[in-house]
Amino acid sequence: MLIALWIITILLTVAYLGAGVMKLTKPRSALIDSGMPWAADFTSPSIKTIALLEVIGALGLILPLTTGIAPILTPIAAVALAALMLGAVVVHARRKESVVAPAILTLLSIVVAVLGFVAFV
Repeated sequence: MLIALWIITILLTVAYLGAGVMKLTKPRSALIDSGMPWAADFTSPSIKTIALLEVIGALGLILPLTTGIAPILTPIAAVALAALMLGAVVVHARRKESVVAPAILTLLSIVVAVLGFVAFV
C-alpha cells in the first residue's frame, strides 16, 4: 500500500508542479492561446493564485513523505488539491469543455488522501 502511495504521489507531484509552474511563468494571453480557453474567464492574479496553490500542493504531497517530517500532511495536501480540481471540473463543465483531465486528477488526489490517511493514522 505504501508503494502505491509513493507511485501515485510522485505522478501527481509531477503533474501539479508542471501545471503550476507553467501557469506561473506564462502570461494569461499565452495560456489562452496555448489551449486553455478557461483562462479567459479569470483575471491574471486569479490564475497566478491557482498556479501557486498547485505548486504548494505539489510540494505538500511529496516533501512530508520524502523527509518523514509530519507525513500526515501528504493526505491533507491531497484533499486540498482534490478540492481545487473539483473546482476545475465545475469550471470546465460550465464552459462545456472536457472534464477528463481535472476529473482524473481529482480522483487520484482522493486516492492519495485515502492511502495516506490509512498509512499514517
